[in-house]
Amino acid sequence: MAAPVEVVVEPALTLQLLAWVLAGSLCGTCSGLVPGLHANNFALVLAGIAPSVPGPPLFVGCAMLAAGVVHTFLNAVPAMALGVPDAEMAVTALPGHRLVLEGRGPEAIRLSALGSVLAVLAAVPLAVPVTRAVTVVYPTLRAHLSVLLATIVVALLASEPTWRSRLGGLLSFGLATGLGALTLDLSPAAPLEVGGTLAPLFAGLFGAPVLIDAVRGSGIPRQDGLEITMSRGLLGGTAVAGTLAGAAVGYLPGITAAIAAVAVLVVVPAEASDRGYIVATSGVDTANTVFALFALVAIGQPRTGVLVAVDSLGVPLEIPILLAAVLLAGLVGFALILVVGDAYLEFVGRLPYWQVSAAVLAVLLVLSFLFTGVVGIAIFLVATAIGLVPVRLRARRVHLMGVLIGPLMLGI
Repeated sequence: MAAPVEVVVEPALTLQLLAWVLAGSLCGTCSGLVPGLHANNFALVLAGIAPSVPGPPLFVGCAMLAAGVVHTFLNAVPAMALGVPDAEMAVTALPGHRLVLEGRGPEAIRLSALGSVLAVLAAVPLAVPVTRAVTVVYPTLRAHLSVLLATIVVALLASEPTWRSRLGGLLSFGLATGLGALTLDLSPAAPLEVGGTLAPLFAGLFGAPVLIDAVRGSGIPRQDGLEITMSRGLLGGTAVAGTLAGAAVGYLPGITAAIAAVAVLVVVPAEASDRGYIVATSGVDTANTVFALFALVAIGQPRTGVLVAVDSLGVPLEIPILLAAVLLAGLVGFALILVVGDAYLEFVGRLPYWQVSAAVLAVLLVLSFLFTGVVGIAIFLVATAIGLVPVRLRARRVHLMGVLIGPLMLGI
């Protein structure tokens, strides 16, 4: 008869872990609520600060992971509260904005929170079997990455409902690919040497166009939709599908949460597509942290900015402790978004909305300068012009991810 396994819990160690996770969660809350602060740039800031933080590398790594996880919860709040367009543009608005225009912003926040926390809870038990399966096929996928990415691009274009939107998607993808090929490898001098061109690229492609359209908007209408109208079964199934899609984001370069979420929508009924997209995107974004951690262990490739920072710091890959930090941070993030989200919506709703949109545009411009200097401002302006293309041609913004996929696909 096998001897029973004895689990030893050290109260002092547990309290230290909790303190570091809470400290990291606070950082992730602050970063998540700053509009336009890309997770990778935030991770590089962490990487620059982490070596000077007194403490065991393992616990510093736990704090960094916690910050990354909470960031994925809280960044949904400004994404929904800022950039809400005029009601006449609801057809081309983002799913979260459409719900806000319907007065269902609190429901959208709760859907995002549930998508993220369910993804964390599902990703932990799925991580080991999924990692084993991916490890087997990864060499083949890596060898044929260009073909795989091209297939995804074709599928995204084919998913557009009209030929006009397909051509708009193709034009958007081509322009974004060219921009990525010209700028991704640049390392311009900047006030904060923790950047890279992702900050102005993503701020211009995805942030500024939404805010420009919102300048003419009438702001956030009265919000009273607290009840979640998505069925429990569909919500849970979408979150699990988002979790599995998060594995693709965690292991394969060029695949993002937005692309994975569009793939998940195949299993979501059309009448629930907006809510399904919010749940799936949040699930993919948060589950990606867990799968990226296992990808670092299994194939030695850090797939997120936070994991790049963890790897560069030489954090011991003590998976049980790191996973405990991720789970704790997930619960903290879930509680925080419920507390902060409604208050954020209410606060922004009281302000003159064109002024809010103009102020956030200024913040994006400042962040672009801080991370990439004068060159970053030029990149931001060009990216903004390209970011306006898909909406004007009634295509999805996801085609702008050509900024990453295109250069990878073409081997540039």
